[in-house]
Amino acid sequence: MKRVRLLVFNAALGVLDYRVPEGSEVEPGSIVIAPLGPRQVLGIAWEPERLSTGEVPDSKLRPFLEVLPVPPLDAKLRRLIEWTADYYCAPLSSVARMALGSMAALRGGGTTTEYRLTGEEPARLTPQRAAALDALQGEQASIRELAELASVSEGVLRGMVGAGLLEAVSVDLDRPYPPADPDFAVPDLSDDQRRAADTFVEAVREGKFAPFLLDGVTGSGKTETYFEAVAEAITLGKQVLVLLPEIALTENFLRRFEQRFGVPPVQWHSSLKSSERRRAWRAIVSGNAQVVVGARSALFLPYARFGLVIVDEAHEISFKQDDGVRYNARDVAVIRARFEQAPVILASATPALESMQLAEAGVYRKIDLPARFGGAQLPAIDIVDLRKEVPERGRWLAPRLVDQMKARLARGEQSLLFLNRRGYAPLTLCRNCGHRFQCPHCTAWLVEHRFSQRLACHHCGYEVPVPNTCPECGTGDCLVACGPGVERIADEVAEILPEARTALITSDTMNSPEAIAEFVAKAEGRAIDVIVGTQLVTKGYHFPELTLVGVVDADLGLEGGDLRAAERTYQQVAQVAGRAGRGEKPGEVLIQTRHPEAPVIAALAAGDRDAFYDAETEARRDAGAPPFGRWAAIIVSSEDMAEARDAARAIGGTAPDNPDMLVLGPAPAPLALLRGRHRFRLLINARRSAELQKVLRQWLDPLQFPRGVRVHIDVDPYSFV
Repeated sequence: MKRVRLLVFNAALGVLDYRVPEGSEVEPGSIVIAPLGPRQVLGIAWEPERLSTGEVPDSKLRPFLEVLPVPPLDAKLRRLIEWTADYYCAPLSSVARMALGSMAALRGGGTTTEYRLTGEEPARLTPQRAAALDALQGEQASIRELAELASVSEGVLRGMVGAGLLEAVSVDLDRPYPPADPDFAVPDLSDDQRRAADTFVEAVREGKFAPFLLDGVTGSGKTETYFEAVAEAITLGKQVLVLLPEIALTENFLRRFEQRFGVPPVQWHSSLKSSERRRAWRAIVSGNAQVVVGARSALFLPYARFGLVIVDEAHEISFKQDDGVRYNARDVAVIRARFEQAPVILASATPALESMQLAEAGVYRKIDLPARFGGAQLPAIDIVDLRKEVPERGRWLAPRLVDQMKARLARGEQSLLFLNRRGYAPLTLCRNCGHRFQCPHCTAWLVEHRFSQRLACHHCGYEVPVPNTCPECGTGDCLVACGPGVERIADEVAEILPEARTALITSDTMNSPEAIAEFVAKAEGRAIDVIVGTQLVTKGYHFPELTLVGVVDADLGLEGGDLRAAERTYQQVAQVAGRAGRGEKPGEVLIQTRHPEAPVIAALAAGDRDAFYDAETEARRDAGAPPFGRWAAIIVSSEDMAEARDAARAIGGTAPDNPDMLVLGPAPAPLALLRGRHRFRLLINARRSAELQKVLRQWLDPLQFPRGVRVHIDVDPYSFV
């Protein structure tokens, strides 16, 4: 009798053995439906020698039900799944689930029914139907997806179908994507760009593992350079994966890709409709998807002819997942390229310190683009010392920055103000009794949002209307907004420059690719004079008329005890500064700070990136911090504080006595309460030589905790809250 070992998608079960039915064939990587009690479960056939399980006699094995009609996950992808689970101390089934991004796609092709507006004039228009008509212009999706888009019930939309306002459309689930043309619009590259592009093209031709760090200043044309490697991969019939840190970048990238190759690439991210995910997954598995542009989850998809991976804005912390499988897509992309024997390009104007060290060690080959494309100059950077150049009372913009904004407006040029804080004010309190509005589910103040008239928690999403009276003392008209958020800065701009056309760019206002595309079109069409935004505006945008960037509070990122705070601040400010002067006109950057002597601020002012990296490198070396040492965090949480505390103490009390590891804690996490769960943290600082994952498993696996306690391991953490 033949047996098969299945990895099933249940972390508590993990691995189960089944009997292969007569007449069936199964190979490692096959996706299988199998019985489990009265239910059916999905599983992936795995090599028995690589996964251990309890020995079950042949006579007790149940036969699996069927092998699904999709290609098996190949050995290279299975090894990547194993490596990721091992390195990040995650359940193997949780990692493997990411390879099956669309469960609906596993059953094969066919058609589905979607709905769109007919354009008919309604005879009777309820408020819900009016809202749906406004929200669904140009949309086509299932009833459920349209209901989510329009924020109405499915019943409202079904009524609109009956009234002839929505019509059914049959959609082929497996319709092919139009092919990209590598010769559609070949660019005229500079000498530096051509040398870099030739290096990447040759690596694609060789078809071997080759990691590159593409280090180019903002505006140097990194995208055009690696597009030549993409063109070569398309020519050779290989598939390309381009990872972007956020959906916010997607629209801008899609347009540039289409200008170069004639068609948009295949997309993969959480905002896709279910039918789009199904179509994309099947095209990727079949090899028909030539170029896939996606968020970090696209990294685990089963590509048929993997030939090149590019990580754009590779320094971005959003490549690190903070829940579920806590992996860093930048690092896993390099590992996937190694398993696939393919080149990998990490592109950034401000590379992570870890990437720079690997380049210095010769592990990565560093490719430099030191100058902006087309003769454009890097912007002049100056410091505004807020201790000497004090803003007017009740305002947050220094007089010099205001004067420069007025001058830009008079010349028809654009300005950008950057503050990485959403909302109107980070804290609201009562001037009578001092009451502060705090989230009931998190250790966090509620942020006032004037546009929506709400107080909101940015950690759990809790919201309440702004009250008319203080809930503590009952006094009316007594609430004070403390500190600035971007909404408050936008209000200040409206007061100072009432004639200026201002755009507010945050994740609250730019919550869809369409909204971002509309903003970009307005900015490029000079329909916006002043852009006020959070970190969303630091990424990849090219506005030729933008000549002034003001950093409202450069010190903000240095607060809170983040171990990478200085590096992160440098990257953010350097990236937003890079938005200035990208066209023919010179740019200027003004950085407001109360700590101009801080090394990161001084390095930004001097334009001396190397000095900053050198100082940060030595500080990390002295602290045994990455890349010279290793970190891991253990996060313990429960709805019962005593339960969480006792579990954390139990972990701390059994910490291994290992000379290569220092265990700090347990201590309450900075966010001691998050989404109603009390949290404690332990931080492990280990030498590079320590077998960190092995020690963590031997330490934690024998421990038993109450059912309400969750214990998460975060290897190479980026968040310390």
